[in-house]
Amino acid sequence: MTAGRAVGYLGLLVLGALVGIAGALVQAAWFPGGLLLALLGLAALCYGGVKATGSRIGGAAPGAGWLIIVLLLTATRPEGDFVFGAGLGTYVFLLGGMFAAVMCATLPKAAQPDRSPARLGK
Repeated sequence: MTAGRAVGYLGLLVLGALVGIAGALVQAAWFPGGLLLALLGLAALCYGGVKATGSRIGGAAPGAGWLIIVLLLTATRPEGDFVFGAGLGTYVFLLGGMFAAVMCATLPKAAQPDRSPARLGK
């Protein structure tokens, strides 16, 4: 792996964390539109990472950044403050975000356009 590719993956990880923070705030504020916006934002970032890097790690990196920050935001503080409330929207955001990240990270690679679709040896 080259240094440029590693920096790209790190950038995707940071972008995933930022999408997680923004999604955590928007999903409850503008329910149900904010929830849909937050999940579509994560899915678009993960899918864009796959397409931009040409590898599945490009989709896993923003998903990992999103997951890390969302798990940190679910923890309560000693003062009793928390970001996520107990409601259906929160659970849909958490489970839907994990589903979207895993789905994008495990997409099959598309066929190369410059190659013949026929199998070799036939």
